[in-house]
Amino acid sequence: MDDPEATVMCRIFGNLTAGAAAWAERPDAAELAAVSARQRHGGPDEHQVLSGSGWSLGCDRLAVTDPCGGQQPYRLAHLPGILAVLNGEIYNHTELRLRLAARGHRFPDRCDGTVLPALYAAYGPAFAEHLEGMFAVAVLDLRPGRTQLVLAVDDMGMKPVHWHHDPEDGSTRFASEIPALLAFEGVRIAPREDSLDTVLATRTSFSSRTALDGIEVLPPGATAVVRPGRPPLIRRRAPHRASTAAGADTQDVLRREVRRLAESELPVCAITSGGLDSGLVTALAAEYARETDAPPLHTFHLTYRGRWPDSEVAHARSVARRARTVHHEVAVDPAEFGSLLTRTVRHLGQPNADPIALSTYALFRAVREAGFTVALAGDGADELFGGYARMRAATDAPGDDWVGTYVDALSAAPRLLREHLYTPAYRAYIAEQGSAADRIEQELRASGPDRTTALTAFETRWRLPAYHLRRVDHLSMAWAVETRLPFCQPGVVAHARALPPGALRGKRALYAAGRELLPPSVLARPKQPFTLPIAAMLTPGSPLLDTVRELLSPARLVLGGKLRADRVRGLLTRQLDRPNQRDAQALWALAVHELWTDVVQGMRIPVGCAA
Repeated sequence: MDDPEATVMCRIFGNLTAGAAAWAERPDAAELAAVSARQRHGGPDEHQVLSGSGWSLGCDRLAVTDPCGGQQPYRLAHLPGILAVLNGEIYNHTELRLRLAARGHRFPDRCDGTVLPALYAAYGPAFAEHLEGMFAVAVLDLRPGRTQLVLAVDDMGMKPVHWHHDPEDGSTRFASEIPALLAFEGVRIAPREDSLDTVLATRTSFSSRTALDGIEVLPPGATAVVRPGRPPLIRRRAPHRASTAAGADTQDVLRREVRRLAESELPVCAITSGGLDSGLVTALAAEYARETDAPPLHTFHLTYRGRWPDSEVAHARSVARRARTVHHEVAVDPAEFGSLLTRTVRHLGQPNADPIALSTYALFRAVREAGFTVALAGDGADELFGGYARMRAATDAPGDDWVGTYVDALSAAPRLLREHLYTPAYRAYIAEQGSAADRIEQELRASGPDRTTALTAFETRWRLPAYHLRRVDHLSMAWAVETRLPFCQPGVVAHARALPPGALRGKRALYAAGRELLPPSVLARPKQPFTLPIAAMLTPGSPLLDTVRELLSPARLVLGGKLRADRVRGLLTRQLDRPNQRDAQALWALAVHELWTDVVQGMRIPVGCAA
């Protein structure tokens, strides 16, 4: 991050209609206020919206540095008609500013996003090819004869943009979050018919699809060009080229990125689960704080009141002790899980079947309550460095069975269990239309003979942004916390892709990087996800059990027409008799989907009402 001055996190939104002309109707101010209100939690410090005949562009700002600079939408006096909004950070903005100044452009401040109108003027829709950072950008070109909206997101998809195109009136609307997008008049909210199967088969929607018909998310590393009355034209850009020295040491590469992201005018903390990935980020951030005479790094670890299996408290304490951090253990009362689940589903806007979502939401709440606005986290390491057991199993599997085994490992309920639970009509529908699992299998089988390359490409291109990065973005910004991800930076990504396959097996390169930095007990422990001990919590007497039972009541399921109530009841009985991870995960996914169908119906609010 070459210059941390005047950087901001924002929630962005806007629209372009078919009638973007002098005679077109100006968007309703109350409607735009409702859109903004739906994502104001992610940008509580300032709200700005500009609108005109057939267009609008707005942002809700979280001021990370320089609260007085960088007002959005960005405009330059010498470039009338070009407006831009930014969610995220542009790390190479100083270099871009110098290059653009040499071409005659002038800038009123040193905010990273101020370069966007000039960059667009210089390169048109290809402007995003010159950006390094985590970003979602919208540029509105209102110059006579050139009217268009351009949307772009970073290569890893750390900052999302959701969009809807209405084929009837030709309008395109976008927002950082689905609930905000649904506050636009005319955006339909029908759940996709295959959303239940998708949640059970892949735990959340992958690719550019969402669980709502008509709403899509811009793929990682993509640019969309929208002209009045036409649907977005989307293309994937070539990845940002990051320099990485041949044979570079993994620890040094990660150290450089952690130090870049640890620079901030505000105090920076770290999320410390007790595992290898977050432990590396914690150790290197604490090292940087000591070397720069900054206050000691604060670390946060989430746990649960009571006695639960697979606790990582001791490992997180060990990492914090070794790194000499100020450590915070956040203990959540399981009695709160019911309300946390509803709020989590509402913020995500679509179902995510991983119980980790509750943990993520509660953890960032504690981070914000402790006074922190910036947090470092270790997401992305498993996908880039081969950390998942399913990847190793698929690589080692004999013959052609590896694809089906791998896809079943992604699921909340394996294929045979899904088909067992479905009504005959829904089972026939999925067989005819195809499942999300089928589409993943087809992509992997067509990806070439190198399994490691195919799996890493799929994990980083589709699963990481949809399953992890969107969750981290939405649930940290729910509490106005900016999360920075060292493993997702171009330098680390390029380094990981240049390593030989052997170094990626079981994260060998990362274990080697951690030998001098982490306690031996952390390096020697088996891999464990940061999540709820869901199998132990769906047992008699657990607060979660009543919530799941209510959501999966026979009356609800019969009304839905997709699940056999007797077989879901049998699955729950089996879980209560013999608690196990597979059945608990399937029940959790079913309950999350049922709750989501309720929540999504309440996402429509009358224009002028607060969210």
